[in-house]
Amino acid sequence: MSKEPASDATIRGSVLVGATDVTTAETFRAADPATGAALEPAFASAGAEEVAAACALAEAAFPSFSETDPEARAGFLEAVAARIADLGETLIARATAETGLPRARLEGERARTVGQLRMFAALVRSGSWVQATIDPAQHKRQPLPRPDLRRRHVALGPVAVFGASNFPLAFSVAGGDTASALAAGCPVVVKGHPAHPGTGELVARAVRGAAADCALHPGVFSYLPGPSNALGAALVADPRIKAVGFTGSRGGGLALMRVAAGRAEPIPVYAEMSAVNPVLLLPAALRDRGAALAAGFVQSLTLGAGQFCTNPGLLIGIAGPELDAFAAAAGAAIRASAPHTMLTADIRARFEDAVAAMAERPGVTVAARGAAAGPGGAPAALLRTQASRVLADPTLAEEMFGPAAILVAAADIAEVARVVESLGGQLTATLQLDPADEPLAAGLVPLLARKAGRILANGWPTGVEVAPAMVHGGPFPATSDGRSTSVGTLAIERFLRPVCYQDLPAALLPPPLRPDNPWHLVRRIDGALEPQPGG
Repeated sequence: MSKEPASDATIRGSVLVGATDVTTAETFRAADPATGAALEPAFASAGAEEVAAACALAEAAFPSFSETDPEARAGFLEAVAARIADLGETLIARATAETGLPRARLEGERARTVGQLRMFAALVRSGSWVQATIDPAQHKRQPLPRPDLRRRHVALGPVAVFGASNFPLAFSVAGGDTASALAAGCPVVVKGHPAHPGTGELVARAVRGAAADCALHPGVFSYLPGPSNALGAALVADPRIKAVGFTGSRGGGLALMRVAAGRAEPIPVYAEMSAVNPVLLLPAALRDRGAALAAGFVQSLTLGAGQFCTNPGLLIGIAGPELDAFAAAAGAAIRASAPHTMLTADIRARFEDAVAAMAERPGVTVAARGAAAGPGGAPAALLRTQASRVLADPTLAEEMFGPAAILVAAADIAEVARVVESLGGQLTATLQLDPADEPLAAGLVPLLARKAGRILANGWPTGVEVAPAMVHGGPFPATSDGRSTSVGTLAIERFLRPVCYQDLPAALLPPPLRPDNPWHLVRRIDGALEPQPGG
């Protein structure tokens, strides 16, 4: 098994099928998002043959990788993190060229990527994800004896991960989906995003190099770049893939869900799709600090050219002078904002079309637009409408992916609640409130909990903390499965399933469930946590 250099910072334009570099006749190029100019080099575009080879290798790797002990698997995740960090300036420079994102943003995203790999390494070492549970036999129980029952969580199988356009590091090749799947013991086949293939290849080589360093089966990881929808569909349709992680548009997520549901063996698709992340501007907060709220809103709205999953795209307040003052302050800040380059020309075009279409809807007015955009840029937008319009046509509250939001004026707090109730599932919901607003908020929090995966008070939803308690998910259409999260340690559970072992001889039990507990896990025995040596 060949070992890659400690920091392989060479972009070769290859498909990475396990340990093998593959070239193909069909190629594509990345483009500078500001100018549209093609970037070097040309990249091989994976096809059906590469999909089949990568999935076959992943299936071959699964038996050994899924049973690696916690220390070995954690060491692999840490090796991936170290190799990504070692890429240094080469990675940041390439990601800047392919995405137009500022250096500070990308450096922060790299730190998040490395940090979440290390977070999952710590989780794997703890063994808590195994959820080892033992109910010892009760042979004398009446009227029927109880058998010896032992349960653990095991890996699902090979996982397909789709790189996201808006997070070239933290939600792409070695992002949260890949990190949590590898932590669960699942080999990963990544479909790289075509907008940043050089960035993707650099990270993919880091993952592959770490697998070689740790003497793992080469099928633990493969990387399939390419621009075609057929490539992603073929990957999801391959019978060896057992789950899918996706971050992208609602149309893309729904298409993959249809492919997965149409298989002979349907599989789960964990798709993060669209959200407007409503912000409720409660009366006392709006009265006492409306100008500060407007400034914070515009800063959050325009962050990263509005290309965040948690972009605050919908604000709801009670009609009156305070809401008008907020709109005026926010409008002034938007008009003074400089447009930022969007990730791709296609994303920018779709954003402009969405804003134009929304502005033409009956009852919708344009409160403010940002400064004229240069090449690749998109001016921010604030639109206004009435709650009665949204209640009559909920599509007015649909996402405009980019720096645009709609401000909704409600007659009273009851109408605010009705607008929230009319919304689909969301990643976040935010309450801007002062102590005097708490009685009103008390009636809204249970409603928001039914609509969103994360509820904030007096903050802005952009900026997802990578921590065990984090939930980055929500009811449909924010995600395809509101019971899950793609950020935080709970993300590992998407790629695990429980298995119960009844009356097996000790020699046949997996290590987490053996009487001698060779992995030294915390286990629950007959309902109580098992004391640990030295505890």
